[in-house]
Amino acid sequence: MPDYGPADLKRDLSLDDAQIARIAAHRALLADWSQRMNLIGPKELDQYWRRHALDSAQLVRLAPEGRRWIDLGAGAGFPGLIVAALIADAPGAEVALVEATGKKAAFLREAVAVMGVPAVVLHGRAETVVPKAARYDVVTARAFAPLPRIMDYARPVLSRGAVGLFLKGADLDGELAAAAAAGWAIEADTVESLSDPRGRILRVTSARRPGAQG
Repeated sequence: MPDYGPADLKRDLSLDDAQIARIAAHRALLADWSQRMNLIGPKELDQYWRRHALDSAQLVRLAPEGRRWIDLGAGAGFPGLIVAALIADAPGAEVALVEATGKKAAFLREAVAVMGVPAVVLHGRAETVVPKAARYDVVTARAFAPLPRIMDYARPVLSRGAVGLFLKGADLDGELAAAAAAGWAIEADTVESLSDPRGRILRVTSARRPGAQG
């Protein structure tokens, strides 16, 4: 497969130079920090623009009016920092990055500053730091947890009107079945991923679990 780079991402998603520059700053930081801690491997860094940047950036087109996003398990910044890079110039834009690991939270804070993006880091476990009274437009997760657990963590946000955009792989049907077995009634559709033919994005518009609080 030919190399996929910033010019390809710019073309495929109609991005501007400022958006690409913010994303490139993120990649440079990842390359630096990953020499000292486990953020992303060298092979993954080589595939950054398609496997990670495109995979994350495609979410914005699924919620083009979204201004307030919250990303569960932000880790190395996918998709939250990439979303923030794309919506940075939108009035009222903000991305909350939820991360339990202290070193990763430190990376995210530096990345927010260096990239110049409208994001805040919420350091702690999702079940304790997700603001239960706050309203968001979109809640995201990528390589974070199985769907039933994601639904538990996202429930306070979804219950206040947010759309869920969850990046999943080939086993999405199995995860949906597990969520149903756990009592979740989910209204959602699936979107094929632009970055991976096996990948799918679950777009949740409503989720209920009888007896759940929050």
